[in-house]
Amino acid sequence: MKFQYCLPVNLIFGRGQINQVGIQTAKYGKRALVVTGRNSTKKTGLLERTLAFLRAEGIEPILFDKVGQNPLTDTVYEGAGMAAANGCDVVVGLGGGSIMDAAKAIAFAAENNDDINDYIFGKKTSEKALPIILVPTTCGTGSEGNGFAVLTNPVTKDKKSLRCNAIIAKASIIDPELMTTMPKAILASVGFDALCHNMEAYLSAISQPMTDMMALEGIRLAAKYLPRVYDDAADMEAWDYMTWASTLGGMVINTVGVTAPHGMEHPASGLRGIVHGRGLAALTPVIYEESINDPRGCPEKFAVISRLMGGHDAHDCVAKIRELLEKIELTASLGEQGIKEADVDWMAQNCLKVSAAGIANHPVKFGLDDLKRIYLKAL
Repeated sequence: MKFQYCLPVNLIFGRGQINQVGIQTAKYGKRALVVTGRNSTKKTGLLERTLAFLRAEGIEPILFDKVGQNPLTDTVYEGAGMAAANGCDVVVGLGGGSIMDAAKAIAFAAENNDDINDYIFGKKTSEKALPIILVPTTCGTGSEGNGFAVLTNPVTKDKKSLRCNAIIAKASIIDPELMTTMPKAILASVGFDALCHNMEAYLSAISQPMTDMMALEGIRLAAKYLPRVYDDAADMEAWDYMTWASTLGGMVINTVGVTAPHGMEHPASGLRGIVHGRGLAALTPVIYEESINDPRGCPEKFAVISRLMGGHDAHDCVAKIRELLEKIELTASLGEQGIKEADVDWMAQNCLKVSAAGIANHPVKFGLDDLKRIYLKAL
């Protein structure tokens, strides 16, 4: 047995830990670019609380609030330009996965002035970025626990991750109390994304003992506590465990990557801007059906996943996933989200371009025709 695990991130976990944001940020700079979205952190009052914590530590905050769903490379350039123009020496990401990914990419682009797509596609490498502090407000992407930043190129529609150790946060402040204001539809989407991260890491062809241990716990926690928080937003015990499941998911994919569900979803949301978790809900059951029915499909691992979700063996794994999706009202097809049959050829080809690693990591190695068939089945 040989494996390596290295993830140098400082996780500050627990209710009320938002009060650490100024203290942690002050370790790395005095002018902070605060990256957030257009609405949610303002409506909840979290943005003003965060700015107050920063100012209390002598930090001048510069607000960049232009990040939307499925963040664009153009937005990253704009944020990096604002950081440079204001002499920012640290970046604070305050929000969901899109916000945190944008914050990480902005911190990278601020120190690397050339085309970020060259780094995304591995043509260039760099280990330079401004220091990053992350504060997640959704329990889904796990971006607080890894060195990934998923970005969409608005010209090519390529949706792919920037990956490097330089964008691992210096500190991630994970406060479950910040999750409780999520609308139920967003909770369902991000929560299922967290479950998928853990399932895919466990199924990955490059999984290892450390990530298996973490991913299996993430699957167990998400399966048990996602329906609980969906049904009762006041259930703080459930929020604690669901939030931790999300962070675990982000950590394991940093080491062993994702597999076909994420690999196939990225072309769909890159092309049509669909909600990531809803795209996963449409694709994951179909992909797993195809995988379990294939003799190469690791039935023993699907059996473990099924049992963690209340099932018995590989044959009822997909049924348990669909049951969970029904509980959180996330049953969806790609067609219902605006994906058309005419999109399938482009998505399948783009999948092999932007998600080659994820497709290679999957237990069953799908080719171009397989991808097309699965997309059509998910319509």
